[in-house]
Amino acid sequence: MKNYTNFDFHMYTQVVFGKGSEKRVAELIQKYGGTKVMLVYGGGSIKKIGLYDSVVTSLQTAGIPFVELGGVQPNPRRSLVEKGLTMAHEEKVDFFLGLGGGSSIDTAKAIALGMANDDDYWQFYNGTEVQKMAPVGTIHTIAAAGSETSSSSVLVDDLGTGRKQGFMYTAARPLFAIMNPEFTYTVSPYQTGAGTADVFAHTVMRYFSPAVSALGDGYAEATLRTVVKYGPIAVKEPNHYEARAELMLAGSFSHNDVTGIGRDAVNRGGEHGLESQLSGHYDTAHGAGLAAVMPAWLQYIADNGTPEQVARVAQFGVKVFDVDPDMSDVKATADEGLQRFRTWIQSIGMPLTLKELGIPKSDLAAVVDRCIAANGGVVPGYMRLDHAAVTAIFTSMVE
Repeated sequence: MKNYTNFDFHMYTQVVFGKGSEKRVAELIQKYGGTKVMLVYGGGSIKKIGLYDSVVTSLQTAGIPFVELGGVQPNPRRSLVEKGLTMAHEEKVDFFLGLGGGSSIDTAKAIALGMANDDDYWQFYNGTEVQKMAPVGTIHTIAAAGSETSSSSVLVDDLGTGRKQGFMYTAARPLFAIMNPEFTYTVSPYQTGAGTADVFAHTVMRYFSPAVSALGDGYAEATLRTVVKYGPIAVKEPNHYEARAELMLAGSFSHNDVTGIGRDAVNRGGEHGLESQLSGHYDTAHGAGLAAVMPAWLQYIADNGTPEQVARVAQFGVKVFDVDPDMSDVKATADEGLQRFRTWIQSIGMPLTLKELGIPKSDLAAVVDRCIAANGGVVPGYMRLDHAAVTAIFTSMVE
């Protein structure tokens, strides 16, 4: 008989989905009490695809004043949050709109946290639970991080340790998420693949948990199969609306805890703990790092885990990659599933090795040491990983 874990699930963010949905942005800002808005975005992509003009027209028509904070980078920096927080006070901003990728949304969240908590947003990236955040809305242009409906935010501490730090607290969910799949058409094949891997990882981190439910498994496996099907299509056919729409929905629902129903919220996953210092230190795409880490991590579990853990990896192969179950050799079933997983990773143009990520073999020891240090000595998750385990996982990724 399964043990069911208690859980607290909060359906919070209003999702406005479909073609032309961005035209409702002013309506939604006013609905949630915004009177002056900060637009938070990265480079010029939102202008090239017409999103910027659409948002500005909507705000101007509604008479809503706004200021802009551009320059958000992938793996968003704490220093830009400081700049935005100063601007928000000077301009008396009361609503924050994240435009573009997850980094823009995470930056908007951090500034909003500072506005609601006497400028001390950094405490939340160091373990203090979030209780309140200034209003945040989102319009995202890549299916990846899921920050638009999730309770998470991640920043690179470029003002201090250089580490990538984050949290997951319910009060940090945006008020609304506008989703128009057409705005993802211009995402490059590489970034589409990286985003697809990121989406996949957010369900994997919940799927590999010691406490599970049949309903939770069903949600998770359906989400994973959807990503497996549509990821390669979106990489090869960028204007494929169905593929882009399915990935956009999977990206949000993979990280808003629907796939975590009935699961242990603490002793789960492990892939993010392994990857975070790769993208944080080497500035690689987070999804690309996850793509390389996930098969290596799961192979370690299949080779060294308890019978229950090995069976879980085998179930992943059967339910997600259509491996024929061999109850007489569960390990072989697990291994076949992981081989199919690697083949799929390659089909979306993602790496499997540190070399493909641009990380030299000579840095292996440093990679391991940074990973262990950032996680307090042991990487937590479905299987707790000590220094020897982390070394074995990253060593397997060298070639």
